This record gives sequence, C-alpha cells and structure tokens, in this order.
Amino acid sequence: MNKLWLCCLLLVPVQEVTSQEPAPEGFKIWTTASLNSVNQTLSHDTPSDPHHFAVQMLSDFPNDAFMLVHREADGQPELHETQVDVIFVQSGSATLLVGGNLVNAETVAPHEKRNGSIQGGTRQKLSAGDIIRIPAKTPHQLLLDGSLQFTYFVVKVKGY
Repeated sequence: MNKLWLCCLLLVPVQEVTSQEPAPEGFKIWTTASLNSVNQTLSHDTPSDPHHFAVQMLSDFPNDAFMLVHREADGQPELHETQVDVIFVQSGSATLLVGGNLVNAETVAPHEKRNGSIQGGTRQKLSAGDIIRIPAKTPHQLLLDGSLQFTYFVVKVKGY
C-alpha cells in the first residue's frame, strides 16, 4: 500500500511555488541584463566627462556600497583611508598600478585622496573575469595602456 501511495504522489504534477514574501531587507541582485543596461548609459556619458569616466552607484548600505564603472582613459591615482575596493572586471583590459607611495595627492572627500602620482608599486594586468581586492590605505591607479574601454563592478567595503 505504501508503494502505491508513493507512486501516486510521483504522478501528481509538480507545481512551481513562488513565495509571496518580500525579499529580506538589504537583499539585492544585479542581473547581467541590468548591468548591461547601466553600462550602455555609462558608455554614452563617458565621452563628456573630462576624465573619460562614468560611474553609477547601484546601492549604498551602511557597511558596503556597489557601483558600476566605465572608463575610456587612465584613472587618477587614488587612496581610500577607510574602504577596501573589491573589483570584478566586466570587460576590456587595463593595468593596475598598486602599492608604493601616493605623492602630492589632494583630499577630495573625507578619507579619500586622489591625483598626484604613485611612486613604486607593482603593475598587474587585468582582463574580463578577474577579481581584485585592494586593501584600505593602498595607493592604486587603473591604466588603460591602449585599451579603448574598461568596465568593472566595484564593492566598497567600509569601515577599515
């Protein structure tokens, strides 16, 4: 009898169940399609920026922030005193100059230094699919080295 009951259960069509509960607070998903749409806008905006750079803040939470960045020229040297950068390369290629000393930089926002130059440091080639973690207080700069564009997803981990 138990075998018959089990067979009957297996024959009942399985229905997809969709939860009506709201997503947990703070939950976010960025699909490939949504990121591609944002990147199209950024690609359109980049030529009008003096640094040939465009960024879209996707979400800003108390402990972390998420953004998509598109650039068509070298980035400025920078250093974040209290944030870690985690970079997911979406497309293009670049060279990351990281480490060394940031010289003649200016404070452009609280805990944020830019411009000047980096003395020393190491160079690391980047391409689509690479994931990079840049510790707080670490000078870094993206150089396109002849590449026409570079797009990347950034997670800023706050509070270091």
